[in-house]
Amino acid sequence: MDKIIDWLKLAAAAIGGIFVWLWGPCDSLIVVLAAAVALDYVTGVINAFIHKKASSKTGWEGLLKKVFIFLLVALGSLIDRVIPSANGAVRAAVLVFYIANEGLSILENAGAMGLPLPEALKKALSKLSEKSESGE
Repeated sequence: MDKIIDWLKLAAAAIGGIFVWLWGPCDSLIVVLAAAVALDYVTGVINAFIHKKASSKTGWEGLLKKVFIFLLVALGSLIDRVIPSANGAVRAAVLVFYIANEGLSILENAGAMGLPLPEALKKALSKLSEKSESGE
């Protein structure tokens, strides 16, 4: 039994190491993006059901797009490795861009469902989107 636990610990450490090597540190940016991606997918599914447009094909396409977002974050993180002077800026820019993009998509889903949209949230996401497009 102890050997199984040791192997599980080793596997968890290896997976964690691969995660950090590909996507960089598990900081607030990556956590917020993961939450935004999940929220966008869920709100998209709810919106599709409300408007009777739910389909497994569309759902799978949406999931694959979400996976691709994380592949682009990995690319940004890897680019930061070959440009030491970037100091993580490429990864951060990719993360901020997709956080803003996913946030705006969540607002679009909420609006399509007829929910009122909080002005403060619209402004914050708009500023975040502008910041990511200007490369700050």
